Amino acid sequence: MIAQLASNQSFRLREDSLWRLFYWTLLALVFAGAIWQRFKLPLDPIADPDTWGYLSPALRKLTGAEFGHTNGRNFVYPGFVFLVLRLFADFRAITIAQHFLGLLAGAVFLLTWKRARIFVPNPRIGRVAHDLLGLVGAAIFLLQWQTIVFEKDIRPEGICAFVVSITFYLLIQFLACFFLQHRRTATVAYAIALAFTAIFLASIKPSFGVASLFVLSPIIALFWRSGWWWQKVWFSLGFVFSAAVLFLPEHFLSRNDEMSRTFLPTTLFVFHAELIRDQLANDLAKNVSLPYPRDRLERLYLALRTEIEKSRTARQYAYHSLGFDADFLMYDSNSIAIQARREFRGDVAALCAFYRFYYGRIWEKRPLQVLAKVARQMQIFYLPYCRAYDPRISRKLGGEYQYSVVSLSDPICRKVWMGYPPAVDFMNRTEELARRELRFRQPLLLPLIPIAVLLMSISYSTAIAVALVLAVIVALTSGRWRRLHLIAALVVFSFSFNAACCLEVATITSLELRRYMTVQMYSTLLAQLFGLWFILEFVVQMWACRRQGAVQPTGAGDKP
Repeated sequence: MIAQLASNQSFRLREDSLWRLFYWTLLALVFAGAIWQRFKLPLDPIADPDTWGYLSPALRKLTGAEFGHTNGRNFVYPGFVFLVLRLFADFRAITIAQHFLGLLAGAVFLLTWKRARIFVPNPRIGRVAHDLLGLVGAAIFLLQWQTIVFEKDIRPEGICAFVVSITFYLLIQFLACFFLQHRRTATVAYAIALAFTAIFLASIKPSFGVASLFVLSPIIALFWRSGWWWQKVWFSLGFVFSAAVLFLPEHFLSRNDEMSRTFLPTTLFVFHAELIRDQLANDLAKNVSLPYPRDRLERLYLALRTEIEKSRTARQYAYHSLGFDADFLMYDSNSIAIQARREFRGDVAALCAFYRFYYGRIWEKRPLQVLAKVARQMQIFYLPYCRAYDPRISRKLGGEYQYSVVSLSDPICRKVWMGYPPAVDFMNRTEELARRELRFRQPLLLPLIPIAVLLMSISYSTAIAVALVLAVIVALTSGRWRRLHLIAALVVFSFSFNAACCLEVATITSLELRRYMTVQMYSTLLAQLFGLWFILEFVVQMWACRRQGAVQPTGAGDKP
């Protein structure tokens, strides 16, 4: 008997050793492929019209001027660009740094996935299957083209995946330490780190603002835990310090940047222009008493109506879900934004107050229509497939570099970057790359990656529906599914993170701006894999219970 036990133990050890060797070999191949795909491409980063808001502060500081705000962009990512250029004086270092952070995000994905296993006591899905599922997710993230191309952009999207990965890892660690292990010091340390990272994420990409607040919501439970007084004090001090480090510099740097005050109110106005136009018409027809002169409202109504019609002619294929081109209303040389500014004689505070007033007024007078607009925008993300994924197998980069040249050739931009030799070298290389037919292609040896991305995309909504139904069953059943309560809560929370991102964008702008969706690829993939894992655990347990019930005598217990 002892010999048989020893033999079985030896077999398991050999089996575990073989699996570990196989797993680490696969992991090494995935990261080798990810590194090769990133560094086989030109390392010069890609610019677009928004890039100047992120690049200008760094270039001004590097050429002897003051580091400051440009075009309402938060200081964090421009600060990152400045540090990279200050250390290496080469624009290619931006791409290299972002590629490195992207690879780290893939590693953190695996750490998060392994740590999350603590939320399922006595898992039915074995460690081998669990590890393989996590490795598939990491491979999709690391080898899919949209991740790689994002890392080449001089935009905060280039580092968002890394920051999101750290945020989710810290969230998992906080939940495990607080709710399961009751480790006081570790709980406070992870809570403070999570608070800093969540604020940092909202700073570099404001579309994650609501989602960042949502991520912090579990920390509220810390203040309900009796006896943890010092932990509450330390977290409060850490939270205040984190907020001060990120918000105070932004406050002082943004004071001289007018767009920091005008961007959000103007965006709210132009993306809801049709609803505001109709409300203006209704207010004028009913002669409603408002804090604005009637003649001013009449002029603004006529201008808004005219500009909406112009936008439809200028760009017929822009913003199908809105029915007009909001960018035209905001950025055209004679746009409604320009005309409204003239109407208020350049009084920025009064202009922004008007924008906010009418945005609030459509919520008050036309709530169903506003909600319908939000619902249409949310649908863009979820149906008929999830657009956080992009299953294309190739991407033209030659055109991207041509766009870079155009985006940074404005006389104002040229005057600044001409004073910084590395920027001149970067522009010369970009002009040369723009003349080449560059294209990113998914390697023929990795055809499974675009197929996997396509499958994840078309199954996302189904995965949400199934996971939510099963989560409700688990929540309403106390005994049989008790061990799945925590993973069910984690799955619902993870899917809600994406919903919070989409809801913020849908309420303010439009999800037809594709980068607002594709920047969520990491969180979408992680949430979907959590959901798949939860579904598999549920199905396997249900199958085991049925088999057990089939062999047990009538009246036997049904606990697994």
